Amino acid sequence: MSDVAIVLVVVFLTLLLSNVPVAVAIGTATLAAVFANGGMASSEMIVADRMVNGVSSFSLLAIPFFVLSGILMGRGGMARRLIDFAGALVGRFPGGLAYVNTLTCMLFGSISGSATAAVSSVGGFMIPEMNRKGYNREFNVAVTTTAATTGLIIPPSNIMIVYAVACGTVSIAAIFIAGVIPGILMGLCIMAVCVVYALRHGYRGGDKAPFAVIWLTFRRAFLSLFLMVVIIGGILGGIFTATEAAAVAVAYSLVLALFVYREVKFRDLPEILRQTGVTTAVVMFLIAVSSAMSWIMTISNIPQTISSGLVAITENRIVLLLIINLLLLFVGTFMDMTPAVLIFTPIFLPVVRNLGMSDIQFGIMMIANLCIGLCTPPVGSCLFLGCGIGKTSITAVTRPMLPFFGAMLFALLLITFIPALSMWLPDIAGLLK
Repeated sequence: MSDVAIVLVVVFLTLLLSNVPVAVAIGTATLAAVFANGGMASSEMIVADRMVNGVSSFSLLAIPFFVLSGILMGRGGMARRLIDFAGALVGRFPGGLAYVNTLTCMLFGSISGSATAAVSSVGGFMIPEMNRKGYNREFNVAVTTTAATTGLIIPPSNIMIVYAVACGTVSIAAIFIAGVIPGILMGLCIMAVCVVYALRHGYRGGDKAPFAVIWLTFRRAFLSLFLMVVIIGGILGGIFTATEAAAVAVAYSLVLALFVYREVKFRDLPEILRQTGVTTAVVMFLIAVSSAMSWIMTISNIPQTISSGLVAITENRIVLLLIINLLLLFVGTFMDMTPAVLIFTPIFLPVVRNLGMSDIQFGIMMIANLCIGLCTPPVGSCLFLGCGIGKTSITAVTRPMLPFFGAMLFALLLITFIPALSMWLPDIAGLLK
């Protein structure tokens, strides 16, 4: 390992273990590595230049728009309408509220593109409701936390945009449509755990909703659900780009929140815009410093060294993919998804290409893998948020989480070794190069 790699890893891990924010740890480690590479005369300028170049992408303009539309959806009453619709569909089955929770998280997450928004908006209602109905408190938190991550795989998703930028060979439209089947698969695997848990603990379902109720709840939720059709249909139809689709999503959700559902007032907009700005700044800073780290790793041949090391271990395709997944699972436990995608995409992408895996499938595999990290300490933002809403501890939630981890890992293995799950829809949509 080169001196640059040693400095980069040692400084980064030291700062991370010292509870320094991830973005600051990445930036400081990158600066130290540039010094170690002989760039002392203008190290600050080099790192700054790479940070600016890292966020100078038209595609990244979609992120603040999707962040804003997600906040508007969370505040605008869309989650409650989706809960009612999901309840009418699956609430009658044993353990019905767990399925309602999962299905609503899938729907809301896919509309907002944010896992934390799904936890706060859906979990804020469903966790107390499930508590009131006698469901185990820790189980309720586990369901919400894991189900919320499906919205990062089902489009639209900010992390998919980041991957498309990091990869450079995949269109946002292709990675969006590729995530539909894997995201649904992940949700179904989570529901399967709910089935077993409900049968073991005797959780009963509600009354069967008549068709009139299903139709009524669908009509109330239709405008919220239609946003997915507008975004994905518009992108696939060539009507607008992903960035333009994000702007359309903001306009659409703003009209719903202000004038249709009327749950957001004009006086609320300054706070919503402030929250959007803060969230966007955090994401963009992570992208900037991660891009700088990725650059210093590239010029120091670190990705090539790691790739050669992996191939030296074994040339067996299955074993290599399992090793990559294990490494990403480890990374996901202590690193946010955005820097993880930007840093490790150039490292592992050459390896999987040599194994015959497409860039699109690898992107879905990586995102599905890192979603598990959102549910694990010490960085799992969804886990901490869910425990806060459920008023319980991470220690108490750990045991109920284990079957859901197993379900997510099973879905991850299917995504890894069955290319059609990710490639079928992009293929029939004509998005494969």
